[in-house]
Amino acid sequence: MKTPTNQPPALPKALASHKQEFPSLESLTRPTIPTEQAAYYFDRKSQTLRAWACLENGPLKPIRVNGRLAWPVKEIKKVLGVEVTK
Repeated sequence: MKTPTNQPPALPKALASHKQEFPSLESLTRPTIPTEQAAYYFDRKSQTLRAWACLENGPLKPIRVNGRLAWPVKEIKKVLGVEVTK
């Protein structure tokens, strides 16, 4: 006889391994992107980029717009060594 556990039911595999996908960095044409997307390209967690912004010790400086961070795509490409096209 199985005894009940107090653990929540497991998530379906599709949801458990869900990681948001973004377009390739080379294909971006927007001037800035949000923190979550910038973190994806840097392969870091969003909170790391927020710390970079707060402590001003990261490889680039975000633009602050009404309390939100906007990360310049041109600078991200430069830091990551992606060819900047016009």
